[in-house]
Amino acid sequence: MIRPRVNLRGFAQKPPPKPARRLPQLTHRTAAFAFAAVLGVGALVSVQVFGDPSAAGPRRVLSLQPADAAADAPRVSFADAAEEGADMQIFGIEELPFAGEYGEVDASGELRVAVVEAPSAQASRPASPPLPRAPLAGLTENGPNGPLPIIGPNGRTPAQAYARPFTPQQGKPAIAIIIGGLGFNQSATTQAIEELPAEVTLSFVPYAQNLQDWINRARARGHEVLLELPMEPFDPDADDTGPQTLLASAPAQQNIARLEQLLSRGTGYFGVTNYQGARFATSAQASAPVMQALRQRGLSFISSGIGQRTALSIEAQRANLPNTAADRIIDARREADAIDDQLLNLEALALQNQSALGAGFAYPVTMEQVGRWARDVETRGYQLAPASAVLNARAARR
Repeated sequence: MIRPRVNLRGFAQKPPPKPARRLPQLTHRTAAFAFAAVLGVGALVSVQVFGDPSAAGPRRVLSLQPADAAADAPRVSFADAAEEGADMQIFGIEELPFAGEYGEVDASGELRVAVVEAPSAQASRPASPPLPRAPLAGLTENGPNGPLPIIGPNGRTPAQAYARPFTPQQGKPAIAIIIGGLGFNQSATTQAIEELPAEVTLSFVPYAQNLQDWINRARARGHEVLLELPMEPFDPDADDTGPQTLLASAPAQQNIARLEQLLSRGTGYFGVTNYQGARFATSAQASAPVMQALRQRGLSFISSGIGQRTALSIEAQRANLPNTAADRIIDARREADAIDDQLLNLEALALQNQSALGAGFAYPVTMEQVGRWARDVETRGYQLAPASAVLNARAARR
């Protein structure tokens, strides 16, 4: 701090008077600049005091350091591109990759760019080893319409051979998800096979074209597979289940013939599940021979959406057929929030019962939400499991 000079008496000397300055003449232009400056200062002070309102919420941070551009980045001349008729795409800042390094414009006006996209959660997941290609030796016999599953000479069953291997982790409840209705829609089926975790069990429609190719692709990605059996619903006019539907009123011989036609459509599935079937499940007379036939062929049965104490489930128990039922249909309402709620319900059930099993359809929203949920479910203390593992664990506790 500069202090004033002091005389011998201790009093500050007065500075000499300064000549009066002439104030600049105020014009409209000067006033406008002054007003803009006041607004600018006010905005700056507001941001410092109250924060930047646009900063709320998640934001993407992009590295724009020219020095970080790769030395071997492609050199692109806008002039050359225009002359050669190259396609040029303009991106908004919100459309840029999630993470990357962006280059610089050099002295010659050429843009040097190096872009590195951050791996997605799916891409960062380690690839699951493929399951053996079906059919495995000794587990099929020739039927009138194609190969049929059988129990091997050594007693090994298709339910054991084609299930995805699973090692339970101590203290972690297991949760399984089945995605069904696959094989008709190529895009949805490909998405389920390639994007969902290998622990998710995939269920295929028997009428699908190239069914065996789809099963092979699924198993190559580590997914175990179920085959859907169309069963008679209460309203056949509203729910078309196809020409090989198992009927509550049909004689046993007819239903067994249809069952064998369905089973011979492909191989490599560890078990079957129902498609529709609310009426069929009420008939013990119709259910009993079908459940016995499945047991003799070494398969498992998982029911979905028809209740857990039906005549069908009782006959499965009587036939000593490995079976269980889905605890929740996760996409009864095809809304993201509703699906999330059902997935949380599965977590609660798993805590209570050591395991939980959910089933859904290959809707885009279902696969999207299941994929998101599966990315971090194990960090919350659960273990994602194939459906066969939950079935076997429940059978062991009976």
